[in-house]
Amino acid sequence: MEKTVANNKKAYHDYFVEDTYEAGIVLVGSEVKSIRQGALNLRDSFVIVKKGEAFVLGMHISPYKMGSYFNVDARRTRKLLLNRAEINKLRGKVEQKGYTLIPLRVYFKDALVKVEIGLCKGKELHDKRASIKEKENNRNLQRVMKEYNSR
Repeated sequence: MEKTVANNKKAYHDYFVEDTYEAGIVLVGSEVKSIRQGALNLRDSFVIVKKGEAFVLGMHISPYKMGSYFNVDARRTRKLLLNRAEINKLRGKVEQKGYTLIPLRVYFKDALVKVEIGLCKGKELHDKRASIKEKENNRNLQRVMKEYNSR
C-alpha cells in the first residue's frame, strides 16, 4: 500500500521524464514524523551521484514541532539507498549531455519512506508551450464530452 506525501509537479512542467527509479532515503526519526504530517517540499530539489553514492539536495523537510533538540537542518543533504548497478547506470546517464536526476514524489510504502527519482531531460520554451496547449485542448475536449453525455 502506497500513500503519496508530496509530488513535484514543477518537474513535469520543466522536464521530460524518461525513466523512473524507486529509492529509499536515510532519515532521522523527527524527519519521518514531519513527513507523516506532510511538511515536505520537493520544488528545488535534485539528485547528485558522488563517490558511488546518490544524494538528494534541496529537499525541504520542516522541523517536527515536538522534536526539540532532535531536529536537524531542514535542507540538509540526504543519502538515497539504491543498488550499485542502478547508481552506475544513473551516473552514466547523467554524464551525458542534458540529463539530470529529479525527485518526482515522496511516498510511504508500508512503513518505509520512498522517493521516486526521474531521469529527466530539460524542456525548451517551445516544448513547455506545446505541453500547456495540449493540456488546454484535453481539458476543453473533456468539457465538451461531459456536456454531450449529460444531454
